[in-house]
Amino acid sequence: MQLLLRILAISTFARLTVAIWPKPAFHESGSDFLRLTPEFEIVSDSVRALPDDLREAVGRALLLMRSDEHQPLLPGRAEAERERITVAPTLAALRFNVTDSPSSIASEANKLYDQMDETYTLNIDATEATLAANTSLGILRGLQTFVQLVYTLEESEGPATLYLRNAPHHIRDRPAFPHRGFMLDTARNFYPVPALYKMLDTMSSVKMNVFHWHVVDAQSWALASSTFPDLARYGAYSDAETYSLHDVRQAVKYAGARGISVMLELDMPGHTASIAHAYPEYIACHDARPWSAYAAEPPAGQIKLGHHDALLFSQRLLHEAALLTASPLLNTGGDEVNERCYLEDEDTTAVMLSRNATLDDLLGEFVNGVHGTVRQHDKIPVVWEEMVLNHELNLGEDTIVTVWISSANVRAVAEQGHRIIHAASDYLYLDCGAGAWLGNSPEGRSWCDPFKSWQKVYSFDPYRNLTDAQRHLILGGEALLWSEQAGPENFEALAWPRAAAAAEVFWTGGALAEGERSVGEALPRLHDWRYRAVCRGVQAAPLQPYWCALRPGACDAD
Repeated sequence: MQLLLRILAISTFARLTVAIWPKPAFHESGSDFLRLTPEFEIVSDSVRALPDDLREAVGRALLLMRSDEHQPLLPGRAEAERERITVAPTLAALRFNVTDSPSSIASEANKLYDQMDETYTLNIDATEATLAANTSLGILRGLQTFVQLVYTLEESEGPATLYLRNAPHHIRDRPAFPHRGFMLDTARNFYPVPALYKMLDTMSSVKMNVFHWHVVDAQSWALASSTFPDLARYGAYSDAETYSLHDVRQAVKYAGARGISVMLELDMPGHTASIAHAYPEYIACHDARPWSAYAAEPPAGQIKLGHHDALLFSQRLLHEAALLTASPLLNTGGDEVNERCYLEDEDTTAVMLSRNATLDDLLGEFVNGVHGTVRQHDKIPVVWEEMVLNHELNLGEDTIVTVWISSANVRAVAEQGHRIIHAASDYLYLDCGAGAWLGNSPEGRSWCDPFKSWQKVYSFDPYRNLTDAQRHLILGGEALLWSEQAGPENFEALAWPRAAAAAEVFWTGGALAEGERSVGEALPRLHDWRYRAVCRGVQAAPLQPYWCALRPGACDAD
């Protein structure tokens, strides 16, 4: 049996890819093994005191290495490599050095994108392992890579052996894009804070650095407010299904320590029917029927335009939101504004008549008004694409635009000179393809069919249809999960590993092309990441049968 396992290992070894996800910018590797000593440690070479969150990151890395119990994906798993592991040289430590005077990971993760530095260099050979970076954030990224190189060999007695394959390793790495996000809608269905923490850990493992938190919507207002406490009291599903200010601050702190910035989104003026439970005077067409005539989803309701108190109310909400997070970005939404809702609202039409104003005049006044509040907090406003493609609002040049309806719309936004975050529903929406969620619709489909496989996500080209002169406008992109049919019970299987595919797209850049990204090359690495995530308790969906995962290329289409 041992001989058979060795033969299997030898026959598949040459085809195995070093399983780092996302793929480093530069990586040279060999074919040797290294064992970690039982006392293996991660040590700073600096005499300067380390930030608390960097010391905690080192502790987490050590804990993950010892608790993952992940074995390489090949027939026989780690047992097939026992003979080579047993005689391999030992490695006692990973030594790291921060070039600059180290500030906290959280402060580095929340810098403006042109000031953020995530680069690192990792070198591992038979005598030593070293990790160097300019910032504590770069060290975190290097630790995340190192942990992925560690595998487990179970022993009949005593602790398992931890080892590295394909040594030596020489890695120089940096992201292609500064914005690599995951958006989760926690308004349509509520997600407890521990579920968000687990999600942040998984995001960090693939070097995602932005949690786009769509925290409120028409269906519920779960975000607490010290200025307007009745909002969550009456607008949330229940007292238990709310996020206190303490909850949000702790989530922001937890995310920051893992190299993640939290971009809150308070979508307005549309998608705000939940406000009407506490402040009906600020909402037009609340729960109007048929809902499909007044909103993209039930219930209908939008913040009134041309209404001084409604604008002041919205500005105060964004003022509170800006104080909750250190992110340089604050998302004010702006998608799916329904014109009929306003044209049938007496207050709005009265203002239009009295001021001889168009609906876009009033919408522009509202959006630029709330963006003024965002800028007062030294933050940059982020909007959905309709704000620049469907309306003439004279938005500030600093406004960042998230393109979601179609990847085909990116060029039109770029032509207006705005910086862009990719969120194309035809590639990056993870809720598509589950059938209609509306009742009385047995033959219904989701509007963004079909289901977006990991290969579809991975095929996204961030620069498609853009000129060379427009490429600098691309900040990166996000994988998105809307929660009409998602909740804490199933969202991990919907999100992972497909969101990890998006993470690599925006870490590596490029397209599916010779010398750039390859689905065939990526699959064994993504399998490995997924099985490691499952070891950590993540309910990540399988990509293929287990048999295929153990045999790279064996299940490719002929």
